[in-house]
Amino acid sequence: MTRRGWVLFAAMCLLWGIPYLMIKVAVQGVSVPVLVFARTAVGAVVLLPLAARAGGWAALRRRWRPVLFFAGLEIIGPWWLLSDAERTLTSSMTGLLIAAVPIIAVVLSRLLGDTERLGPARWVGLGVGLAGVALLAVPHLGGGTGWSVAEMLLVAVGYASAPVVAAHKLAEVPTITLTAACLTLAALVYTVPATLTWPVEVPPVEVLAALGGLAVLCTAVAFVVFFELIREVGTTRAMVFTYVNPAVAVAAGVALLGEPLTASIVIAFLLILAGSVLATARPAPVPDQPREERASSPAGE
Repeated sequence: MTRRGWVLFAAMCLLWGIPYLMIKVAVQGVSVPVLVFARTAVGAVVLLPLAARAGGWAALRRRWRPVLFFAGLEIIGPWWLLSDAERTLTSSMTGLLIAAVPIIAVVLSRLLGDTERLGPARWVGLGVGLAGVALLAVPHLGGGTGWSVAEMLLVAVGYASAPVVAAHKLAEVPTITLTAACLTLAALVYTVPATLTWPVEVPPVEVLAALGGLAVLCTAVAFVVFFELIREVGTTRAMVFTYVNPAVAVAAGVALLGEPLTASIVIAFLLILAGSVLATARPAPVPDQPREERASSPAGE
């Protein structure tokens, strides 16, 4: 990977590793609708001029139903659920639960009829990863945080499902145009709820800083850097940063918010990381048969 690729990769590890910290700070001073509105509205304002240059609006209009579905799965639903869950869960735990997205994506692909064979390593990866999720979630199911854990699992399902919609229904729409449109839709959806729950007094400085960081850095800038990273190193290599984000989320929560770093968190992180790597690994390609073997095989007759 080039030096520019490594810089972009490191930036993505940080930009999509720290939103959980900022959300945790922001929900202490503003309502969930205000938080999501601020994040999506500012992101849309920054990305719409770039999307205007990228084009693809005609394709977007033709695919408006899948666009609505994608926006609901990727932004409108998950960003509400994630922010609401962080009113009770630590930022570290939310970041770790989101790390289950690759594992859930494999499960969903099987349920949707994916015929790709899962080898022993990938089955082991699914089991190990789900064990890590269970280690985090089960102790909270009987308490006051049970619903928050359920919200995070729904977020993970949404994040795992949205790329399926994009790949099958929105491939012809430029990614930056799709993102700008979805952020605009989300901002419109949350305009009224945000207005109704707008804070009476100006929130504390740290809350305003968290909102600004979420909107500008973790949304607008992050999507631009993400698209540049894909262009620089390709989609497969670019997505490796998703394995690093949970570690950044845990480190930020522990270092800056004083959240506990327990043995179960460390073990769960290792299990989810190992499970994600194994479950999403692609099988090695089958080498071509030698010419003599192909000539004698039934398929060659």
